[in-house]
Amino acid sequence: MTLEVETQSGEKFVGSAVMVLADDVALTAWHVVADARSVWAVFADGQRVQVTGCIDHADGRDLALLKLEKGRPHRQARLCRELQPVAARAYAVGAPRGFDFSITDGLISQIRTVNGLFQYQVSCPISPGNSGGPILNQRGEVIGIATWTKADAQNVNFAIPVQEITRLNVSNPPVTWEQLAAANPVPPAGLARSRLTTDTAVEEKTEAGDFSAFQKRLKDSAGKSVTIEVQEAGVTNRFTFTVKEPRVERRR
Repeated sequence: MTLEVETQSGEKFVGSAVMVLADDVALTAWHVVADARSVWAVFADGQRVQVTGCIDHADGRDLALLKLEKGRPHRQARLCRELQPVAARAYAVGAPRGFDFSITDGLISQIRTVNGLFQYQVSCPISPGNSGGPILNQRGEVIGIATWTKADAQNVNFAIPVQEITRLNVSNPPVTWEQLAAANPVPPAGLARSRLTTDTAVEEKTEAGDFSAFQKRLKDSAGKSVTIEVQEAGVTNRFTFTVKEPRVERRR
């Protein structure tokens, strides 16, 4: 499924998820929903289901279980808890740049420990919007969840193995987004909009030399934190900053 996320600050993003364990439970990357105000799940048939809250999450492992408002029978993915060998085929499903339900293929390049966390390194092309989406084996079973990518390299992407899902408690009562925000007034660092795997829902394009729309957007974002993405010669750089309030000149 594709996740449409609106944050506490009103920003909107697209991420991905996969249904597991029950007909109304989805698994995604925690950073996709960590500061959500509302979340909707969109399925391939166009049906939209509200995500009412978070059942459990592991911040350090970037995983979260979500509760859907209503179940979708016979949509659960099969999990493969066996360790996959290096060079095994792998497939990523997600919404790169908002192009939902896209699939890419590659290999398990290596199995690494990054920052003390066991992860699959995969060569499947992954873009913003893939975060939280499943990594599948050749049998269509979920072996991992896409979480981050190294920006200054080609197809060096990482996924958290589904073995880590055992650390999450699916029997927990779901916590609403309002309750989650109250318990965590300061969102954890490394959220979707500021990390390498920024999951932005909308790309605003203007004609060459026309900056009026961009200037208006900045003006409307006064006092807010924004992220600017610059693409040049195949290299993408992102800059996050707070837009200053307009200065008011006083006449004497």
